[in-house]
Amino acid sequence: MTDGSFQARHPVTLFTGQWADLPFEEVARLAAEWGYDGLEIAASGDHLDLARADEDDAYVQSRLDILDRHGLQVFAISNHLAGQAVCDDPIDFRHQAILRDYVWGDGDAEGVRQRAAEDMQRSARVARKLGVDTVVGFTGSSIWQYVAMFPPVPADRIDAGYEDFAKRWNPILDVFDGEGVRFAHEVHPSEIAYDYWTSVRTLEAIDRRKAFGFNWDPSHMLWQGVDPVAFIWDFQDRIFHVDCKDTRLRPANGRAGILGSHLPWGDPRRGWDFVSTGHGDMHWEDAFRALSAIGYDGPISIEWEDAGMDRLHGAAEAVTRIRELLWKLPTASFDAAFSNQ
Repeated sequence: MTDGSFQARHPVTLFTGQWADLPFEEVARLAAEWGYDGLEIAASGDHLDLARADEDDAYVQSRLDILDRHGLQVFAISNHLAGQAVCDDPIDFRHQAILRDYVWGDGDAEGVRQRAAEDMQRSARVARKLGVDTVVGFTGSSIWQYVAMFPPVPADRIDAGYEDFAKRWNPILDVFDGEGVRFAHEVHPSEIAYDYWTSVRTLEAIDRRKAFGFNWDPSHMLWQGVDPVAFIWDFQDRIFHVDCKDTRLRPANGRAGILGSHLPWGDPRRGWDFVSTGHGDMHWEDAFRALSAIGYDGPISIEWEDAGMDRLHGAAEAVTRIRELLWKLPTASFDAAFSNQ
């Protein structure tokens, strides 16, 4: 496999979730101006209203028309926010702040979970209408609150958390199967799968059904101490989508820990922060070698989230940096990517 073939198979896209304050047309204009090939469209702001899209084909066409005007394509859509509410316990003010009104409703916790599940099913139907086969998102978790495992948590409570996930997500995945669409879960703190072993157990909980896989985003693995490249290799049949977001680990000073100490993003007292893609501690060339070795054939989507840089500058820099790395990718074997496996 040559450099050219790898690049041709992997368009560079921009995730619109961090841009939901801007009109979709404006985000498309900016992305095209910066040189992106397409968008990972978030079901946020006016970018994509799933309830409307599910009922109104003209509205779906309006999204495609905007992309076409700017020479862009859609390769995946995101429904992270509704997905978060499917399994979460408690449901509270945090969810009200991120959910659409038709999902939040009267705020009754179980009602919110059920409406969020319906919205995830809706996302599969809308993805098919848009001509894409991947929905990226979160799952939520009823047991994340026990991550510290103190006061002591009995094993059967953790078991119940995975059973709850399977009970709530299997009907969602049935709809995904029916539409020929895959769900790419982003491995992330606060989710049912947030690191390596929880990812293993999550797949086991749903009998490894084919509609469920992962959105590979290394940023949250790095600061937890999980090897992102090993994750690609070990879950190679489940890498459905790739988000590029980098993390810089600050030098150890005896004060900062990986949990962030309730400090805001970008605070220099944190033990880590998100930085411009390609300028953190992620070894991107190794990752691209690994993705190529497993035959990943999807987009490279940039999730721009750097609190220390102006986003209009940084998003343009990120696509340039990723393209530089793709061009430098060696044509030799991929052994170096797995030298420590």
